[in-house]
Amino acid sequence: MSTQKVAVVTGASQGFGAGLVTAYRKLGYAVVANSRSIQPSDDPLVLTVAGDIATPGVGNRIIEQGLAEFGRIDTVINNAGVFVAKPFTDYTDEEFDLVTGVNLRGFFELTRRAVEAMLATGDGGHIVNISTALVDHANSNVPSALASLTKGGLNAVTKSLAIEYATRGIRVNTVAPGIMRTPMHPEETHEVLASLHPVGRMGEISDVVGAVTYLEEAPFVTGTILYVDGGQSAGH
Repeated sequence: MSTQKVAVVTGASQGFGAGLVTAYRKLGYAVVANSRSIQPSDDPLVLTVAGDIATPGVGNRIIEQGLAEFGRIDTVINNAGVFVAKPFTDYTDEEFDLVTGVNLRGFFELTRRAVEAMLATGDGGHIVNISTALVDHANSNVPSALASLTKGGLNAVTKSLAIEYATRGIRVNTVAPGIMRTPMHPEETHEVLASLHPVGRMGEISDVVGAVTYLEEAPFVTGTILYVDGGQSAGH
């Protein structure tokens, strides 16, 4: 059995995901990196697996290819996500399918197979979900019912799975960012978005990456929603 630890990162081609691939390599992990159209890596310890996580079968394939390449799965970071902000009655059935497909179905299939692999290895493991502070701090400036519906589900299942697997060494945590400086938000919106945080700025990709690596190295922490939101969840 290989002793090389292995992390799986979805949504790995840009933003938080790309930062997490780099961070886990620095921690000494091999990485299985997924996004819809990710390019092969020059690093022999980064296996790229292209595919839309919302498509049935892709989650299983990511884990199977990781096992075939590296022999084990130690950490899964469910980073892939879709965010559509609009008034509730403007959402279409297609947008519902898109958001639930990535945020919930993708999480479910990938994580289910990963937990099976962790249990088979017997060395425990770690699941990290990326949620949003909007679940617990709804904002009239950012109508986002589908984000709350799906990411709220991730917050809830984090606690459920943490307790279900607590005695078997599998920890489950969530990082809930505020509004971060990523390619998702055009530059001209940044001033307004910064004002939504009590600290008066947007978060950086490094803030989320640092939170995930903290959780990775915190063996007594499980079932936690870690807010990385410039104080939003505390008040305004």
